[in-house]
Amino acid sequence: MKEQKFRKLDVWNKAMDFVEEVYEVTNKFPPKEMYGLTSQLRRSAISIAMNIAEGSGSGSDAEFNRFLNISLRSSYEVMCGIELARRLEYCNESQVDNLLKKCDELSAMISGLKKKLKADS
Repeated sequence: MKEQKFRKLDVWNKAMDFVEEVYEVTNKFPPKEMYGLTSQLRRSAISIAMNIAEGSGSGSDAEFNRFLNISLRSSYEVMCGIELARRLEYCNESQVDNLLKKCDELSAMISGLKKKLKADS
């Protein structure tokens, strides 16, 4: 089977690592949040990686950029959810700081790829 180009993107690999970390942290959230904040944070984190993958298979840079915009918005959603988890004391400061730092780095990588696509077109 032919390897898909998204697998070679550093930003996609970093997004996949981030999803794993979000799952690890949210595993410790209260059971009452299973269908609330836990689910929302996981879906938002997954959306970052999945939209990068989906967009990389599109036929044009403009279409790829559209999917990257969705990924970027999902990263902001994750940041908001992490801040909420902090306020609700579902995770410790170290976990929050680590996730926010990694999500911020991921957002910067997505923005950088968007700029590269724009420059190449």
